[in-house]
Amino acid sequence: MEYTHLGRTGLSVSRLCLGTMNFGPQTDEPTSRAIMDEALAQGINFFDSANVYGGEAGRGRTEEIIGDWFATGGNRRERTVLATKLYGATGDWPNEGKLSALNIRRAIDASLRRLRTDYVDLYQFHHVDRDTPWDEIWQACETLVTQGKVLYFGSSNFAGWHLAVAQAEAAKRHFLGLVAEQSHYNLLTRHVELEVLPSAQAHGIGVIPWSPLGSGLLGGAVRKQREGSRRYSERAAASLEKHREQLGAYEDLADKLGHEPGDLALAWLLHQPAVTAPIIGPRTSAQLDGALKALEIKLTADDLAAIDEIFPGYRTAPEHYAW
Repeated sequence: MEYTHLGRTGLSVSRLCLGTMNFGPQTDEPTSRAIMDEALAQGINFFDSANVYGGEAGRGRTEEIIGDWFATGGNRRERTVLATKLYGATGDWPNEGKLSALNIRRAIDASLRRLRTDYVDLYQFHHVDRDTPWDEIWQACETLVTQGKVLYFGSSNFAGWHLAVAQAEAAKRHFLGLVAEQSHYNLLTRHVELEVLPSAQAHGIGVIPWSPLGSGLLGGAVRKQREGSRRYSERAAASLEKHREQLGAYEDLADKLGHEPGDLALAWLLHQPAVTAPIIGPRTSAQLDGALKALEIKLTADDLAAIDEIFPGYRTAPEHYAW
């Protein structure tokens, strides 16, 4: 396993992050535990969750599964860099969502109970809160650090200017601020290259891409549809038709390079300088084993250029659209 620092911190995390969103809704608890055990055995020490994950089993169920796994011992908690998130409403009553000081206080305590731990390594804002001022947010976060409940803070789905403002407000308070940003980033969705990635790099914020396989479309969707080995939702099927020509060319390139399309998509992200660790969301142990192959792929400049020709990206703003 390869490791890197999370943003500008001294915290070492694996180059792949285990996403747990499927635990509960799509993956039962015994299989979830097996996946987490296998991840640790393979050297993946970075796990990501959220207080709203759980699907029909109920929001928070995913954190409960992780907490029950920690409780089985074996230094599982000590070996895990644990990340979770808050923002989404966990109930219908006022102040049960977003980033008010009240919800931050209540949300962390509820997550800690479900996770059966006394601290979270990385606590992330699942979305920007346009109604709560940063001095309120950072004051509440400072309290959590003082109490020993949180070590680091991160964001998710922030624009580049949101990152800049958050860091400026944290600096006024002599507070570390954000150290990670989770962004929707893959070969089909490269908009963050305009401003989010440059802002993250400028502020020492590590980027953690979510949906690295584009909801499965970058995992050989054209071939799988042709073979009838996978069925797609109406939305995914529409996206597949929209990008069929690109995806077909990409799968041909993957064959030429001798890699599975999904492995190549992960490897491409790992070659992007702003990226710390893509989030993988295996539903089975076999899918976890497949994702690990991406760590072995080394892409040349010609390989990267060939991928860019199929999926054109963005130059840093403003040069992309101006001089």
